Amino acid sequence: MKVIPILNIQEFEPDIPLSNFYSNDIKQHLERNRNHFHKPHKHNFFLCVLFSKGTGVHEIDFNCYNISPGTVFFLRPGQTHFWKFESAPEGYIFFHTQNFYELHFSRSKLEQFPFYYSYDNEPLLQLTSIGVNFLESRFKELNDEYKTDKPYKSQKMASLINLVYIDLARQYITKENTKEITSNTYSETLRLLEKNIEKNFKTEKSAQFYANELNITSKHLNRIVKTTLGKTTTDLITDRVILESKRLIVHSGNSLSAISEILGYQDYAYFSRLFKIKTNTTPLEFKKGYK
Repeated sequence: MKVIPILNIQEFEPDIPLSNFYSNDIKQHLERNRNHFHKPHKHNFFLCVLFSKGTGVHEIDFNCYNISPGTVFFLRPGQTHFWKFESAPEGYIFFHTQNFYELHFSRSKLEQFPFYYSYDNEPLLQLTSIGVNFLESRFKELNDEYKTDKPYKSQKMASLINLVYIDLARQYITKENTKEITSNTYSETLRLLEKNIEKNFKTEKSAQFYANELNITSKHLNRIVKTTLGKTTTDLITDRVILESKRLIVHSGNSLSAISEILGYQDYAYFSRLFKIKTNTTPLEFKKGYK
């Protein structure tokens, strides 16, 4: 069985003792990691990248997004992605762990920012030419600080990350169809629900199970998900199952029936029907079509 590699920060910068943050200009980053970026892989950290030049395609969890000057991408831990470039890119990229940010901003969560709030929000933002110039200076300052060895380096980098995210979030929330946070309580409940689904989706498919885990009624949980994402709790669970099935179908050597069992479905015919309802294609058709 092929396994999608999960990369950590030290694999990108092994000589730097700071294992919870990384920054680089995109040209140097891609040159250093030319064995990784064009093949599907995951990270165990948050990633933000700004392209000031270049074109191509960025595939994130089987969705393809165009790369162009001014495109910013946001990735959360565990997402599968890779790049295909048509012209040479320029810009900046940085990674950080959740702890790195939240250690310095103990009263804030990364989920406060709309691009990290939910997997339902698009993982990209297209900046105007004016926005690119302004944000590129922020990214450059962060990258320059990363390369220094001055006192309070970690604190300054965290502050710069926060400024970058605030500036990006202000532009992001002007987009249509952005799922905005309706209340801190709903935001925290959705965050805990997504974490619980991530942990249990292979074995637990009922909305009632997750409501019990969160000590609320299934009706109230459904109201929260409906209000924030426009979906039901069951939709959210099934979406996660389908995403994992796509990953396994494409990136593992398992048979389709084995994948069905891995995801908790002993009856392959049922799993295949569910997959087709959600994707308008059968697992076998999806496998052939993706290749």
